[in-house]
Amino acid sequence: MLRIESLAGITAFCALGALLLLSEPVLALRPYDSTDADVAKQGEFELEFGPAGWRHEGSQRIEVVPAAIGNFGLGHGRELVIQGQREVALERGPGEPRSAIVDNGVFIKQVLRQGVMQDAPGPSVATEYGLLLPSFHGGQGTGLSVAGIVSQRTEAVSVHLNVALAWTREHEPDLFLGAILEGPYSWAVRPVAEVFGEQASGSPRSLSRLVGAIWRVREGLSFDAGVRRAHDANETMRELRLGLTWTFL
Repeated sequence: MLRIESLAGITAFCALGALLLLSEPVLALRPYDSTDADVAKQGEFELEFGPAGWRHEGSQRIEVVPAAIGNFGLGHGRELVIQGQREVALERGPGEPRSAIVDNGVFIKQVLRQGVMQDAPGPSVATEYGLLLPSFHGGQGTGLSVAGIVSQRTEAVSVHLNVALAWTREHEPDLFLGAILEGPYSWAVRPVAEVFGEQASGSPRSLSRLVGAIWRVREGLSFDAGVRRAHDANETMRELRLGLTWTFL
């Protein structure tokens, strides 16, 4: 995660936000759709950046670039989360937009119980709540989301459990259940996996599985890769995710 503790860092974050504006549940942590029960420290800025990704939805091919989540530490166990990603349809029908800015949102993430993610004993517990913002060129409305997150870590494994309730951009109730499993945190390259289920009222249930790895090149620099497969009653999705996490003070 990219951490900036200066006015220049905040300016760079604003520039990134402007780029996203020009170019479902809301949870995210590279390369997952779910997240963990930790937040940025006060005054720190963290950037989770996915420079490239490709997705197949049925016969449609979509390029995702960039996908970004910015976290700004507010102190007292809270952070501000801003996210969005640009999607480019490599194949599209007549009248369909070539690109769109989707999965936009603004949220507050707050630690409810300090635990292993904050170097304290026991599980960490957090919540995340906020607005699902409309897509640009995507024709969606505004929604709401609230989530509960529990994280536990041992020497052998890390587990992050997510439950999220949302009022979607299409104004339908939605339930998201997700789980992340990671190999030993001390390993330079650790295997990772995620599974989640999601269903909005009146829509088929979606089930997603991801396997991948996170490579910690050095302190403050990691790369991640994951292969995701999801399906519902109507179609199957296949996705390749590539990203990086960069930290500096």
